[in-house]
Amino acid sequence: MTDATATLSPMEAATQPKGLTRAFAYAALLAMSFVMLYPLLWMISSSFKPENQIFSTGSLIPETFTADAYRRGWNGLSVSFGWMFLNSLVISVLAVVGNLISCSMAAYAFTRLQFKGRKFWFALMLGTMMLPQHAVLIPQYLMFLNFGWVNTILPLVVPKFLAIDAFFIFLMVQFFRGIPRELDEAALMDGAGPLRIFFRIILPLSTPVLATAAVFSFIWTWDDFFAPLIYLNDIEKYTAQLGLRTFVDATAQSDWGALLAMSTLTVLPIFLLFVMFQRLLIEGVATTGMKR
Repeated sequence: MTDATATLSPMEAATQPKGLTRAFAYAALLAMSFVMLYPLLWMISSSFKPENQIFSTGSLIPETFTADAYRRGWNGLSVSFGWMFLNSLVISVLAVVGNLISCSMAAYAFTRLQFKGRKFWFALMLGTMMLPQHAVLIPQYLMFLNFGWVNTILPLVVPKFLAIDAFFIFLMVQFFRGIPRELDEAALMDGAGPLRIFFRIILPLSTPVLATAAVFSFIWTWDDFFAPLIYLNDIEKYTAQLGLRTFVDATAQSDWGALLAMSTLTVLPIFLLFVMFQRLLIEGVATTGMKR
């Protein structure tokens, strides 16, 4: 035992190895975080590089700093990328509103209302979560084509108001089950009906799960590429994800700088949304499925 260690108190000697272990753990987590974030950091860094330096150097710090890629990306297409941003925002917001309204009402019916075949319909709803989207793609497309909805945002928005996302229904069902039924019984004694109980009791107590469903619904709709690709044909109606695709052309020259610049801007709404609702998101995920 060295003189330095001998001068330590028993408590200090016991906590010293724990401090070193914690430091190594933090260093390992920091290194893993950097590895996971490196593609994002490279994208942001490359968006400020000239076109000829994007793939020639692997440095995250641009040798020549320029924002010309943002100008080309924003105004380089026949339609401004800002218009595509607006299309994505409208579709995502409508999807969030539709999911919150329809899925919360469906979850309330499954947890609080008594009707014939409730367990069967709930099991059938859960079964739709196991059905691949591609299995119903052609029938859905033919149905929307007969409705005259192809090349409009209606196929991307209207189904959200019909509670088609079983995951959000299941998430809310698990949360609603944790709300004491005594609150419903007290409201019934005061003359409140099912709708008043839903709007005045259930929804105000369900802010965490509603915020969780809203954040996930916005992210999944904003990042969706496949559905807009199927139903939208005109570039004026493209979403931001479809707009990014137009910068890469296998038969012509691709503008990688503009692609990376607009990709960076496309990530910003998701990042800001997560930062704003981080507390409610974590609380909603942590409390879902826990009975109180």
